[in-house]
Amino acid sequence: MFKEEQEMKKKVRVRYAPSPTGFLHIGNARTALFNYLFARHHGGDFIIRIEDTDVKRNVRGGEKSQLDYLKWLGIDWDESIDVGGPYAPYRQIDRLPIYKKYADQLVDKGLAYKCYCQGTTNSLKYPGTCKHLTPAQQQAFEDQGITPALRFSIPSNHEITFDDMVKGSMSFQSDDFGDFIIMKQDGIPTYQFAVVVDDHEMDISHVLRGDDHLSNTPKQIMLYQALNFPVPTFGHMTLIVNEYGKKLSKRDTNITQYIEDFKQKGYTPQALFNFISFLGWSPVGTQTHFTKEELIQHFDPTRLSKSPAFFDQKLLRNYNNHYLKEMSDSEFISFVLPFLANNPIIEKQSKEWIEDFISLYKKELSSAEEIREKVSLFTTDNSLPVDNDEILSQDHVTSMLTVFKNNLQSSDWTKETIQSAISQTKTESKQKGKQLMMPIRLVTTHQNSGPDLVSTLFLLGKEKVMNRIQDFLTKKVV
Repeated sequence: MFKEEQEMKKKVRVRYAPSPTGFLHIGNARTALFNYLFARHHGGDFIIRIEDTDVKRNVRGGEKSQLDYLKWLGIDWDESIDVGGPYAPYRQIDRLPIYKKYADQLVDKGLAYKCYCQGTTNSLKYPGTCKHLTPAQQQAFEDQGITPALRFSIPSNHEITFDDMVKGSMSFQSDDFGDFIIMKQDGIPTYQFAVVVDDHEMDISHVLRGDDHLSNTPKQIMLYQALNFPVPTFGHMTLIVNEYGKKLSKRDTNITQYIEDFKQKGYTPQALFNFISFLGWSPVGTQTHFTKEELIQHFDPTRLSKSPAFFDQKLLRNYNNHYLKEMSDSEFISFVLPFLANNPIIEKQSKEWIEDFISLYKKELSSAEEIREKVSLFTTDNSLPVDNDEILSQDHVTSMLTVFKNNLQSSDWTKETIQSAISQTKTESKQKGKQLMMPIRLVTTHQNSGPDLVSTLFLLGKEKVMNRIQDFLTKKVV
């Protein structure tokens, strides 16, 4: 505990360092979010650094996706390529002279060496070959036009230990690792080297990242030690798994995983922010819905889970349903309306009808895009659902629906008159509850469940409702 307290006395500086080789993914977003919550909880700094040295794999729009959708989620930062900061530049490709300086130091100390093995990263195929080349032999390679890479010389028989914020005490043996490349032939650093230099240069105090980086940590600690850098505190968050307990894969098309896709489906940033916060972390108590400020207040890294985090799609939909219902009616309409764009049926309706239609499903939607499938109730003459004979074959149904039809026929078409017609029918037919409402819903909407019946009938319109009742009564008479 004393060590943890001492570490927290230093100003907390954490970073999220995405590579623009892809778009913002749920796993990346969790890394960013946990670092953000950790920094804000301790009054520290949250930095975004772009690790773009894998030039061939960088994708167009990758960097923009990272920043745009982090902002959409509600995450802000203190330093980065867009806001600047005292440790600029924040793109690795702009920091090449810095890496060269430290790489040269390692070579001068005899802790790194020139490697002429065509830049291969697998030193085990060439044990000791390049490490022991004489200057004349090195020159002979270079005379052939072979540009060397730089390889870090792993210390032998060395134990690497560290206290992981999540996993506890960790220990590795240096002999389990081969000498690895730190600078490629083109003068661009590898990930292992650049991240150490950048984290030191930017005074990063804590490195909180995914469990898949655990095997990188001993290599990086050896580099910290070789360069006489203080070693930051590491924490490796548990993997995110699917319903089968397997690591969440970007190739799993059954699960929406990119933040951009969630936005396009009509998820709210509040739902994603809250849901992601629980992927490998839990607060004290039973509260499940938090504001951003509450999550910052409650975020305690000692409550990071050691068990895999289950990506529960149903739970995410429940979260989104909660935040959709939290909206005011006008906010909800504005949020959902774009998902009805270019629908020729909807475009024929009045503004009032469209707003009533959207509002009708406020309690039901798990994502805004679901509103599209609701349109068919009002635009398609679907047949009655199957397996309804038990309800519609009851003795009272025909007479009750006849009464209901007559009550509807004699009044204007408003929600008030529809409600009045139902109340009158209840009195005259002496039916109530499901005996009254289920036959009416089935015959008029051709569905056995749905939103508020009065509002639904109003939107269906008098002609369609009356025709459906008449069609049913005619068939019953026949």
